Order: sequence, then C-alpha cells, then structure tokens
Amino acid sequence: MTVAGGHGQGDAANQLYGPHGLSVDDGQTVVIADYGNHRIIQWKKGTTTNGQVVAGGNDQGSELNQSNWSRHVLIDKETDSLIICDSGKKRVVRWSRRSGTEQGEILIDKIGCYGLAMDDQAYLYVSSAQKHEARLYQLSEKNGILVAGGNGQGTSTNQLNNPHYLCVDPQQNVYVSDEGNNRVVKWSKGAKEDIVVAGGQGDGNAVTQSAYPNGLFVDALGTLYVAESKNDRVMRWVQGAKQGTLLVGGNSRGAEANQLDSPLGLSFDRQGNLYVAEYGNNRVQRFSIA
Repeated sequence: MTVAGGHGQGDAANQLYGPHGLSVDDGQTVVIADYGNHRIIQWKKGTTTNGQVVAGGNDQGSELNQSNWSRHVLIDKETDSLIICDSGKKRVVRWSRRSGTEQGEILIDKIGCYGLAMDDQAYLYVSSAQKHEARLYQLSEKNGILVAGGNGQGTSTNQLNNPHYLCVDPQQNVYVSDEGNNRVVKWSKGAKEDIVVAGGQGDGNAVTQSAYPNGLFVDALGTLYVAESKNDRVMRWVQGAKQGTLLVGGNSRGAEANQLDSPLGLSFDRQGNLYVAEYGNNRVQRFSIA
C-alpha cells in the first residue's frame, strides 16, 4: 500500500518530488529525503493524506534552516534526531526531532555525500559518489576513516564506481551499492579489497545481475535486500548465493500496486514490513513480506 505521496510530483503536503533515501522509526513513522523539494518529510502511521515537513522546506539554499538536494536521512534514536545527507551543499547535518526545531547543525562539511548508515556503536558511515569511497566517522570528529574504495574510479576489487547507498552489519562489515559497476560489494572490517555479494555480472535483469543497485538493507542472518532502480525491482540475496530472488516489482515499470518505477530508498520496520521509495512514482510503498 502507498504510505506517502502517490499524488503526483509536487511540493504540496500530500506530494513528493523524486524521493530518495528513507528511514522508519519504531512507531512506523516514515521519514523521507524529499530530494526535489529540498526537505525532509515524515508520514506517521495511519496518516495517508498529508506529511509533515521536519527539516528544510524553506526553498533551496545553504542556510541552516534549508536543505539542498537531500539524498538520505537516518533516525538517530539515541539523540532523537535526524542525520541528513545534504548533497547539494556537500554537508551532513543533524536536525532534532523535537517540535519547534527550526534549523540543523553541521556535523561534517565539504563532503560529497550520497548514502548514510549508522552501526550499533553510533559510528556514522558516509558514501561519496564523487570520490568513489566510503568513510567511517565518529560524530565528534571531522576526518573519517576509509572503509571502502578510495583507490579511484574503477572495477577492481579495491575500487568503487559511483557508490550510492550503504549499510552495516553488527560486525561492522560495510555493504555498498556500487552503482556504476552494477554490483553490491561487501568490505569486511579492515579489509583492503571487497567481495561481490550481489550482481557483478553486467547490466541486465537476470537473477544473477543487478542493474543500478541503490537502497540496501542487511538483516541479522546476512541476507541482503537490494533496490534496483533500472530493473524496477527489489531482490533478496541470501549470504553466499550466486543469484537473487525477486521480492517485489519486476513487473515492468509502472504505477500499479505490483509495480515499481525507479526505486531508490529501501528500509524495514521492526515488524518486518518493507518500505520502498520510488523516484519515478513519487511515492513510498509498504509491502508485507512473508
């Protein structure tokens, strides 16, 4: 079912404009990086008519009360705040979730961020499509530690090509959607090279392939979930598998309930429901996964 947007492209309270990354809190409130509207907007459970702007929404700009091409948002439960990749101004910003908050604070600046992830120890991971790398940050520090890529753009096992989203497992292994290489790679903690865990067999729609992988999620068993924006589907890859299993979409590009259009963001709630942000349909869909 549609839980956010779905009323065409626009900036009204019931619309989205090219949604990217998203997160879901314990109360099933969906928080969305509304990329084209330069804002972060949330939809509470059961509220299907209008969302609530919780960061930005004051036109495009560089002030602390503005967002600029927001690509991803995380919910930091420990501080009850949002961590936002404000890619247009090359910064990572924190906004409190408390009512009345009117501006954010810069955590990391001068960074071409795309995807964000946080591990159990509250370390922040940031991917840079411009530098073809991902870094780990302690939130009190400005200089990150390289954890993936960093050897220029390429196809080798120590390189990335336009990395987008990422996720982290409890062992601090980092999974990166290596979009330009049509694969998802795993960088074990401290590793100098990656392991392909999804795709890597060229650009195509076979179950062994992954075309333009974006949003990622890894569960406690090491099973990986991948949103493929070109194939309009979400695939599930069991650890060690050579091919994935179709989970949702894959019924050609469209706006029906069983179709997707350029899915980017992907997340799960604690009840095991899957949420997918569709760039092309300007909506977020929730799927009950058996």
